[in-house]
Parts: sequence; structure tokens; C-alpha cells
Amino acid sequence: MTTCSATCFMEEDSIGLVENQFPLGTAVVYTAACPGEERTNEDALALIPYGDEALIFVVADGMGGARSGQKASALIVKELISAAKSATPDSNALRGVILNAMEEANQKVRALGVGAAATLAVVQYQARRMRAYHAGDAGALLFGQRGKLKFETVSHSPVGLGVEAGFLGSTEAMHHEERHLVTNVVGSPEMMIEMGPHRKMATCDTLVVASDGLFDNLHVEEIIAALRTGPLRESVDRLVQETRRRMENPAEGVPSKPDDLTVIAFRRSAG
Repeated sequence: MTTCSATCFMEEDSIGLVENQFPLGTAVVYTAACPGEERTNEDALALIPYGDEALIFVVADGMGGARSGQKASALIVKELISAAKSATPDSNALRGVILNAMEEANQKVRALGVGAAATLAVVQYQARRMRAYHAGDAGALLFGQRGKLKFETVSHSPVGLGVEAGFLGSTEAMHHEERHLVTNVVGSPEMMIEMGPHRKMATCDTLVVASDGLFDNLHVEEIIAALRTGPLRESVDRLVQETRRRMENPAEGVPSKPDDLTVIAFRRSAG
């Protein structure tokens, strides 16, 4: 684990499940390299406290192969950590801190000059509400204990936009031959940051921030079913095991796309 003021994992091949207790809630994280391939994990993640009243969750999914994707994801995470650490905690300023850090990270990834890029999902949790910011197909979900989906990011990809527009069904999209294509990344001069609305989190709600290694192997309904109830660490463990099983054992009619896998799951405290 790279040393930093926040809880962060970057340039790591894999970690086991790590549970993090904060005054605002509990987070369980996991990251691992693509099974069956001799390469490093290009994902990175961070849990960043912003003063005593907010948390920032970050998942960056490096692209480009070799070590360039790994460098891009690590650079993005470091930029967000630095921005949060340098800012004076202000409940009204967090939006600007995140947006500015994402823009600065984009410039720094481009400055590497090796064609590096990454997809990115960032979620702020503050005053019992969450808000997502993303570029690409890393994403976030919010759902209740009874399974009601309260928020979902839309993947910046031809397939993701096709589902959102109603041209593709979710099952068809999971098996689409162009699912791997993305239209928006950190590291592009045309990078776009999509900012979602504020969504209130009830006590038993679960927030998930993850790389596409999760969303390309499990349907949203399956993710919700695995995580909506029960101890969070045990639920994330089952989710990860099922995702990796699908990656390693393709079956007819079941999604299977081997990839790096990174998951952050969070539940707010009862207070």
C-alpha cells in the first residue's frame, strides 16, 4: 500500500478485503489484477476524509497497457488526495475541490506523453447525501436494503449510452461485442466530467463505486442482491468471489470478461 494520508491502494497487484471504519460509516474495499494474466493491476482506489464531515471515494481504472495505465490511475488518485489535503474543509467547497482535481489530473496524465488514460469514478458523501462524478465506464450505484435502485451512473460508451436511450436491453448490452469501447477518459483533451445529483442515503443504504471489472461481469440486479443486506465485509466477499468465478469460468449465456477488479462498498453510520 502506498503511504498517504488517506486510505489508498495504487500500483498494487492485489489486496484482500480491507474494512475501514470512519465516524461517518463503514467501507470495505478490494482490488486485484486480472486473473490468468501476467501483468500488473492498473486500477487504483482511495478513501479520502475531507475534514470530519465528508468522505471522498475514488476508483481509477488505468488503460493503455504496459505500465502507462497503472501510472495514470495512480497519478489521478494522488491528485485527488493532494487536493483534499490542501483544501480548507468547507461543506460548500467540496464540489469545486473534486472538479478541479479531476481537471488537474487530466492535464497531468496528458503530460505523461505516452498515451496514458484512465476511466474514473469519484463519489462524495457529505451530510447524509452522496454525489457522483465520473468519466468513462468506472461507475457508482446506490440502493436500499429492500433492493430499490436509487442512483446509477451511465457508462460513457456506445453500449452504455444505447442502454440509457432504450436502444439496448441490459442483457443484450452485457454480451455486446463493443462493450469494451469507451468514449470519455481522463487523459483526453476532450475529457468530460459528468456530475450526478445529490442523493440522500438512508441508514441501511449501500453505495458501490467500482471499475468495469465488476459491471461487465455482474448485472446490476445481481450486485444489489449480493450487497443489500448482511454484514458488509461478508457481502463484498461473496460479490468478489462470484465476479472472479465468472471471469475465470466462462459459461454460455453468462457474462464473462476477465479484467482488473476494484470495488468500494460503503454504508453510513446510524447517527
